[in-house]
Amino acid sequence: MMRCALFVVASILLSMFAAQSFAAESLDESIKYLLDYVANSNATFIRNGQTHTPQEAVNHIKAKYEHFKGEIKTPADFIRLSASSPITSLFHP
Repeated sequence: MMRCALFVVASILLSMFAAQSFAAESLDESIKYLLDYVANSNATFIRNGQTHTPQEAVNHIKAKYEHFKGEIKTPADFIRLSASSPITSLFHP
């Protein structure tokens, strides 16, 4: 009986760990996809009134991502914090 209970607990913990690993991998894959999409776009990005290439935009987004990495749990968080608002607007209401 004890062995069965330990097996069930171990199975639950393993399932939780696997789900968390998959979620983290999924987030990383989503972020990579979004950055690749921007990098390969045929768009001109405008920031502070100046035009930028897709690669310059990716570099800027990556810098913001590093700044907010601890707060980013979903692709929507990544877009909201790294790819949409200027950092200064996030600190000034």
